[in-house]
Amino acid sequence: MQKKSLSTLLGVILLTLFSSSAQATTDGGWRSLFNGKDLGGWEKKNGEATYEVRNGAVVGISKLGTPNTFLCTREHFSDFILEVEVWGDAALNSGIQFRSNSLPDYKNGRVNGYQAEVDPSQRSYSGGIYDEGRRGWLYPLSLNPEGQRAYRTGQWNQYHIEAIGPELRIWVNGVNTANVVDDMTASGFIALQVHSIDKEEEAGREIWWQNIRIKTDNLEQERWPMAPHTPEVNYLANNLSDFERDKGWRLLWDGKTTDGWRSARSNAFPKGGWVMENGVLSVVESGGEESVNGGDIVTRNKFSSFELKLEFRITEGANSGIKYFVDTELNKGPGSAIGLEFQILDDKNHPDAQMGVKGNRTLGSLYDLIPAENLSVPGTEKLFRGIGEWNQAHLIVRGNHIEHWLNGFKVVEYERNTPIYRALVAYSKYKDWPNFGELPSGHILLQDHGNLVSFRSIKIREL
Repeated sequence: MQKKSLSTLLGVILLTLFSSSAQATTDGGWRSLFNGKDLGGWEKKNGEATYEVRNGAVVGISKLGTPNTFLCTREHFSDFILEVEVWGDAALNSGIQFRSNSLPDYKNGRVNGYQAEVDPSQRSYSGGIYDEGRRGWLYPLSLNPEGQRAYRTGQWNQYHIEAIGPELRIWVNGVNTANVVDDMTASGFIALQVHSIDKEEEAGREIWWQNIRIKTDNLEQERWPMAPHTPEVNYLANNLSDFERDKGWRLLWDGKTTDGWRSARSNAFPKGGWVMENGVLSVVESGGEESVNGGDIVTRNKFSSFELKLEFRITEGANSGIKYFVDTELNKGPGSAIGLEFQILDDKNHPDAQMGVKGNRTLGSLYDLIPAENLSVPGTEKLFRGIGEWNQAHLIVRGNHIEHWLNGFKVVEYERNTPIYRALVAYSKYKDWPNFGELPSGHILLQDHGNLVSFRSIKIREL
C-alpha cells in the first residue's frame, strides 16, 4: 500500500481548513451536495473502493480487484451548474460524473453518462469529457492543448461544470477546457469516481473532493463565457451551433436534399445507389465492388484550404472513403475518381486492412500512403466506436499541410508537394497519375465501394 508522506498529509489538511467551508445552503440559489460531516444523500455503485469523510472532504481510496467505483447522489438533476474542488494522487485517475444513470436493463446497472475527467497523468486530459460506459471520449484534450495545462497536480483544483440543455461546458481553475453539444442524456445523478487499478502497489491511493455545490435555477446569470480558443464538438445531427456559425462553419449537406452534390461521372445526382432518409445519407449495399452501382458523389464546388467534419457509420466488413482534391476528369475508366483519401474501413473484417504497406489502408489512413496511428497519445490505439456506431472524421487542410482526425484524435499529418510525399506516391497505386494529389483545389467525394455506409452532419468551413 502506498503511504503519503507527513508533509503531503499536512498540506491536504491545511488546504482543506483554509478553503471555503461547505454549507447546506449558500447565497444566490447555490446549495451544497455534501455537508462536510457524513455521506448522507450519497450511495456507492458498481465497485468496492472505499469512501470516507476526512477534514470536511470526501476521500476516495483505491482498491485492487474491483471495477470503477462511484459515489452517487441519490437525487437526479437535469439543467445545472456544478462546482467542486478536487485533489488527487498524481498516479490515480478519477472523474466527476454528471447526468449519469445506473439502470438494470443497461449492462447490469453499470454507471453510464458524462464524466468530467480528472487525469493527473502525463497525458493531462483533466477537464475533458468522457462518456462513461457508452461512447468513450467525446472531448479528449488533444482538441485543446491550452486546456491540458489547467490542472495542477498536488494542489486543489476547482471544476466548474455547466449542463444546460444540450450544452456541456467545463472549466478547470478558470480555464475553459471542453465544450460539447450533445443530447443523449437529459438528466441523472452526480457521482465521484475512484478508478479501477491493476497492481497491488496502486492500492490505497486517494482522491479528495470538497466544497461540492450546485445551482439549478436562474442559470443564465451564472454562466461563464466560452473561451474563443476552446473548440466545440457538436454531436447533434445535421446541426450548427451558434459557436460554429460564428466560426464560419456551414452544412455541406442539408440533411434532406441533393443540393450541392452530384455524381462524380455526370452533372446529375445518381438515380440509384444512394438513399436519404431521416437525416442520414447512405450508400446502399451492392456486393462490395468499387463505384459500379450508384457511383461516387462529389461536391459541386471545389475547395482549397478548409476544415471538414462529418459522422460516418459502417456495417460489418464495409469499405468507403472521403476523398479530397478530387479531379473528376482524370479517371474515365472503371473505379473511383482520383484524389487523396481518408480511408473508411472495417479493419477487423475487410481484407484491405491487411493489404498495402504497414497498415496504410486501415481506417483513418491516407489511403495507400500513410497509415493511421494515434498521434495525439502515441503508443495507444486509435479510437473506433464500433460497427453500427457513429464515428467522427475531421480533415484539416491548410494549403499543403493536411491532418486526419478520428473521434478527436489526430491520426495522420503530412505535407503535400514535398519530396517525402512524392516518394510515398511513387511506391503507391497512384504512381501512374501525374502530380497526384497536388491540385490547388478540388472536389470533396464520398465513395461508393459497394457496402452500406452512412453519413450525416457533413460540415465545412473555408480557411
